[in-house]
Amino acid sequence: MTTSQKFMAMEELWEDMSKNTNDESLTPQWHKAVLHEREKQIASGEAIFENFDDAKQDLLKKFS
Repeated sequence: MTTSQKFMAMEELWEDMSKNTNDESLTPQWHKAVLHEREKQIASGEAIFENFDDAKQDLLKKFS
């Protein structure tokens, strides 16, 4: 396949997959548990949020 054909195939796959976003089997159980825990932390006020730019800079320092 040419690069152009590969991109067209990926677009078709993505379009088809995006129509099935409610399929619960697509999300691993461990991911659901993490999301549920984060939702609980937000609801209880325990969640700590950081500015995206600050977090990005921290990661760049850590991994540079």
